Amino acid sequence: MPYYEFIWNDEIVDHLAEHDVSPEQFEDVVSHPESTDISYSTGAPCAFGETDDGRHVICIYDLEADGITVIPRTAYEVRRRRQ
Repeated sequence: MPYYEFIWNDEIVDHLAEHDVSPEQFEDVVSHPESTDISYSTGAPCAFGETDDGRHVICIYDLEADGITVIPRTAYEVRRRRQ
């Protein structure tokens, strides 16, 4: 399991809340993803996973050059991808 340091500010916490995703849910999905990819629209890394309440979400973030620091961008519920 990778270790990440998440950088939070009020703006991103409020933005995630609009999509009914908490910082804890975001961190859990990024730290324990079912799958990862690159966002088609932004080119940023993203992680897919299930929240504690059973929703499948995508979490899009920036990963700093140190490979540890995560700056969240957005997260929202999505359909499960076919494997």
